[in-house]
Amino acid sequence: MQRTKAPFRADHVGSFLRPAALKEARAKREQGAITAAELKAVEDREVEKIIKKQEEIGLKLATDGEFRRSWWHFDFLGMLDGVELYESDQGIQFRGVQTKAQSLRIVGKVGFSNHPMLEHFKFLKAHTSVLPKMTIPAPPVLHFRLAKDGIKKDVYPDLDGFFHDLGQAYKQAVKGFYDAGCRYLQFDDTVWAYLCSQEELRKARERMSNVDQLQGIYARVINAALEGKPADMTITTHVCRGNFRSTWISEGGYEPVAETLLGKVNYDGYFLEYDSDRAGGFEPLRFLPKGNKAVVLGLVTSKSGTLEKKDDVKRRIDEAAKFAPLEQFCLSPQCGFASTEEGNVLAEEEQWAKLRMIKELADEVWK
Repeated sequence: MQRTKAPFRADHVGSFLRPAALKEARAKREQGAITAAELKAVEDREVEKIIKKQEEIGLKLATDGEFRRSWWHFDFLGMLDGVELYESDQGIQFRGVQTKAQSLRIVGKVGFSNHPMLEHFKFLKAHTSVLPKMTIPAPPVLHFRLAKDGIKKDVYPDLDGFFHDLGQAYKQAVKGFYDAGCRYLQFDDTVWAYLCSQEELRKARERMSNVDQLQGIYARVINAALEGKPADMTITTHVCRGNFRSTWISEGGYEPVAETLLGKVNYDGYFLEYDSDRAGGFEPLRFLPKGNKAVVLGLVTSKSGTLEKKDDVKRRIDEAAKFAPLEQFCLSPQCGFASTEEGNVLAEEEQWAKLRMIKELADEVWK
């Protein structure tokens, strides 16, 4: 039951712990001690190393580890037309810790043109012998992360125009990455998990009046982005509950969103976090349509270096298979190892031990 197309039986979300040389170079660049070209030379070298490491483990995909980014989302979103990344009053609040204080606002018509991350992908593709995978934040993230006054009224008097342009911008992004040679693209998305959290819904209602309509709105925007996706391109999503220095934001099982997300959004696959009780049970997987769609079970945590027991992971795969066919499942860490450049609280060797175990488990489960 091996899979010849993405997502693969042994897969991963995308980001890796930043090596010391890269952290040092980025700090020097911020201080003005080195040039942008000197930083890029360090990034290139470290990206090549991380690609080789993924290939050595035997994975069928490779990412650039998101080594050229500070955030999993803000870097990409801030480079869209009409979107501005700015220094804000406070960061994003996680459990007991806060990110650096940056945010986004809409200052012009949203679009996708000459995006720098197309070049990031081209470098990845030119330096790997396996399938290069690109990760970008999903369209709902841009809307959900905005402050109450985050959209200039003279640019978008109403939200309909904003959501239309957002879908079309991502449709252009899909085409842009495809034309650059990308056949495996992933939309990373915290929003569907927030819609499962009573606490996050309460906060959202303080900022916006249309919270109860968001599932339908976001499904339409994503499907607009995926419209016309070439048949030989796989687009997956990763649903995340927050991942910053091994902490988290939202909790709650997938039941409130599963019917829409799995059944009505046209993704090819779903990376779902299942590494803690915060994710609830596997029952929502009953909404996975039979056929080609895949769920990548995030049963191995990226939040600590403790290695799971293989038998425990196999037992949980068996539990999931009560609600959807085993052949529609794959295995991965629950999230990236460094959604921001700070990284999670584990050692580099521990991250590789987890991926090696996932590869071994996938070979054993789907012989």
